[in-house]
Amino acid sequence: MNFICIIPSRYASTRLPGKPLADIAGKPMIQRVYEQAIQAKKLAAVVVAVDNPKVYDAVVTFGGHAVMTRENHANGTDRLAEAVEHFPHADVIVNVQGDEPLIAPDIIDDLCRAFEAEPSLQMATVAAPLKEEEYNDPAAVKVVMNRNDEAMYFSRSLIPYPRHPFDNTIQPYKHIGIYAYRRDFLLRYAAMEQTPAEQVESLEQLRVLENGYKIKVIKTQHEFIGIDTPDDLKHIREYFAKKGE
Repeated sequence: MNFICIIPSRYASTRLPGKPLADIAGKPMIQRVYEQAIQAKKLAAVVVAVDNPKVYDAVVTFGGHAVMTRENHANGTDRLAEAVEHFPHADVIVNVQGDEPLIAPDIIDDLCRAFEAEPSLQMATVAAPLKEEEYNDPAAVKVVMNRNDEAMYFSRSLIPYPRHPFDNTIQPYKHIGIYAYRRDFLLRYAAMEQTPAEQVESLEQLRVLENGYKIKVIKTQHEFIGIDTPDDLKHIREYFAKKGE
């Protein structure tokens, strides 16, 4: 099975303009993400799907592989669908967000193994335990799974609602923005119209559930720091400073 990783990278971030090139301990953010992804053992290729020549040049300068995509894509899924045209032999595409500099290579491999284990699997993603300080943070997307570790719903609100306290039998999970899709399903998904819950929550993955498809969820204990705001950038810089970088 041929696995590739595509990192969609949008230059004109609303909350953090020029985000892919933001410096993190001497390296642009996109390089940090790329260097994590290429450590995964299951991948045949890693490529950055860019929409700006500055990012393209930065990726090439540090020795990475980049493809140019249109600037006016409505979302990352559309950008991914355009980029995958360059890889006609890819069976499964792993979508690593360009603002996850701590993405763990073994999580990428775990996603790939899920497709090897389940021939009918169309889409998979990742979740980690939700911290209490994130309960009421709409930027921390929550997910509830069934007993087969398939997503039942994603929300910016706290789910499940703790009418009774969380305990060892159930705990809340935070969705981590890394996905994997079979090639034909990715193209089908990108062609679907937006759905009501997707629009209300502003969460693309709900389009899949609202159309009756399943999303496998891989659980992890890894820590992730997604970079969306200047405060997030400060946090990740402090993280690397503590590591001595």
